[in-house]
Amino acid sequence: MRYFLDTEFNGFAGALISVALVPEFGDDEFYVSLPLAEEPHGWVQRNVMPYLRHVPPGIDMELDRVEAAHHLADYLAGDPDPVIVADWPEDLAHFCALLVTGPGQMIDLNGLKLQLVNAAGFSAAANSRIPHNALHDARALRDFCLGN
Repeated sequence: MRYFLDTEFNGFAGALISVALVPEFGDDEFYVSLPLAEEPHGWVQRNVMPYLRHVPPGIDMELDRVEAAHHLADYLAGDPDPVIVADWPEDLAHFCALLVTGPGQMIDLNGLKLQLVNAAGFSAAANSRIPHNALHDARALRDFCLGN
């Protein structure tokens, strides 16, 4: 199955703040936020942090990086061939970095494919119900890619 990915991070090449996956079918969504070790950049403080917790209560979790990685492994465990779809390379970079739990260690996953789509004409800020919230932006990306 395809899972549409979005992340929020602390400015260009900054630390991961949140990650969301929205499945192509169904409503079993994944969302996790991570504590920030440093102050958010000004733009992030104004445009991301106020909306970080605007997700359904059942999936609103703040976990450390290793816990988040294992939570992600549990989420994808039932899919033998997940495809992660993103519209921005840095989202894929943060996702891949989250898979690594320590030196020479990564979470246990089945086959995994990454897909970067050319989403010309798509703007998460313009199409998301809550812009700069990873879950809502991932939902908007799914809707765009599926033509909804």
